[in-house]
Amino acid sequence: MNTFKTLDDLSMADKLVLVRVDLNVPVADAKVTDTLRIERIVPTIRDITKYGGKAILLSHFGRPGGKIVPELSLEIVTDDVARICNRDVVFVDTNWQDMNKARQAIEQAPPGSIILMQNTRFHPGETTNDPELAARMASLGDFFVNDAFSAAHRAHASTEGLAHLLPSAAGRAMEKELAALTRGLGNPKRPVIALVGGAKVSTKIDLLENLLSKVDALVIGGAMANTFLHAAGLSIGNSLCEKDLHEVAIRIMDRATEEQCSIILPVDAVVAFKFEANAKHMLYGVDAIAETGMILDIGPSSIERIKGAIDDANTIIWNGPLGAFEIEPFDRGTLEVAQYVATRTKRGQLISIAGGGDTVAALSHAGVKDRFTYVSTAGGAFLEWMEGKTLPGIAALQQ
Repeated sequence: MNTFKTLDDLSMADKLVLVRVDLNVPVADAKVTDTLRIERIVPTIRDITKYGGKAILLSHFGRPGGKIVPELSLEIVTDDVARICNRDVVFVDTNWQDMNKARQAIEQAPPGSIILMQNTRFHPGETTNDPELAARMASLGDFFVNDAFSAAHRAHASTEGLAHLLPSAAGRAMEKELAALTRGLGNPKRPVIALVGGAKVSTKIDLLENLLSKVDALVIGGAMANTFLHAAGLSIGNSLCEKDLHEVAIRIMDRATEEQCSIILPVDAVVAFKFEANAKHMLYGVDAIAETGMILDIGPSSIERIKGAIDDANTIIWNGPLGAFEIEPFDRGTLEVAQYVATRTKRGQLISIAGGGDTVAALSHAGVKDRFTYVSTAGGAFLEWMEGKTLPGIAALQQ
């Protein structure tokens, strides 16, 4: 059961609805290169505008540091938002000080319009959650809808402050995201397996410790697995490793035993002597890594071991690649496991939830991003949710 309101709880006909979205999309040569975040806000905008409500979009774009930076103007996404939503978009280039220009543009826009406001971070009060800025924003609308889970871990004026000033609800993308994460960790179908990869244990200590009491098995891959192998007394050659986290790795493994959570580490590895595409490489058991070798991917036995663990699971949560997936052929482990998860998901044998920037890139590389149960476009928010932390943007809606 939701502890927050959704669009179904608001009567938005002919109303002015402030919608916090995430239009912080990748841009190259003045063109948006990935429109997924725009596509995901369409259901919310459609539900607001179909009965004459006006959707007033708020978003950050880049890190202008509270200053007006022309190249970080949200005007660059206007055409894409209009095309994907199939509606004209009115762009308001406000400095967030004088709201008269914004009010006039909103008033003149016909019912069912989309109004896109300028980058919220052009004002320093956005990131400090300035109550005066939040009040100026609130003066533009009748309701506040938060549809930006990816920004919900920030207590900013447009994510947290606004929710206390107007009747508020979660948008459709936010609602869907929270439902998916609940299926993954809140009330999952067991057994649950978590796959955590990436470069550094230091960035995921809280995540690992939170998962130990919530999942039945924990697969650790990527360079962070090297830290655990080293802590277990194995030589990892010249591989990336946080040796100063020896005691942390031991503590996590000991606690996993107490929680009856199986930790699955690589048993073999693809080793190269240069970090470059198509570098000469060999397969080694993790107990026989060459002194000058670098572990860049998991080996075939490790892949099969992970597949076996997935076979025993009903739910998988994935954050982080299993190897140096950015360069061939060290992407094989990530690709094979991703495709295996996608196949079992398609067969109805697995609920698969994934998130994080590198994870989304890896699943796109594997061609399976659309074949998981849910893939979160959130980075920090997804990670903090998995760490069990309270997200200010969500907490404000619950209040």
